[in-house]
Amino acid sequence: MINREDMLELTRRMTLSRNCFYRAAGAYMDPEGYIDNSFNVNFRNMGTHDRQVNLELAKTIPFSKTNQQLRSYEFPKGDMAYDSIHKLLMALSQYGLKDDLLVQTLCEQLAEGIHISQEYGIFIYHGIYDVPVKGSDKEEQGESEEVFQFIICAVARIDKDYNAGKPELGFLFPAFENRSSDPSRIDIYSLDPERPDEAFVKKILGTSGI
Repeated sequence: MINREDMLELTRRMTLSRNCFYRAAGAYMDPEGYIDNSFNVNFRNMGTHDRQVNLELAKTIPFSKTNQQLRSYEFPKGDMAYDSIHKLLMALSQYGLKDDLLVQTLCEQLAEGIHISQEYGIFIYHGIYDVPVKGSDKEEQGESEEVFQFIICAVARIDKDYNAGKPELGFLFPAFENRSSDPSRIDIYSLDPERPDEAFVKKILGTSGI
């Protein structure tokens, strides 16, 4: 189960004044799931408007209804294929989205599990959060307990000017549980909590079933 307080703690660092993101990358896809255009930019080099728009896109995932829209899944144990989503995410987190080929490969892989019948964008964000130590009174102290590096992905329909609508799919990797990183798990978002997108979940986990 996802702890709502963990997610709210992350979103508090997703504002213009307390921004935890360092890079934004991804692709604009055609209705057949092929890349139309791609992007990879330093988050802090964006203009104020673009940063605000992207913060809202990214924040949608952890700020969504926990254990309903946003659910925790465990990756299959054992060795996984060299091009598995899990391995791509581990590498992208390590390199901070700076490898364009890895970003493109991830977008192509994810598109196989996305069924949106119009142009859409895959927006990927790399963030770093210094998890502060909390005392017995739960007040934050000065020193850092852990450096949590993470990837947030949001999938949203786009218009002809590449403006994104509300994210319909997405994820947070690695999972942030008990204020700590768990790379064996991923939190996957579906807009409709009654009907989580099974194709998207199966593609990410690399399984034939959930």
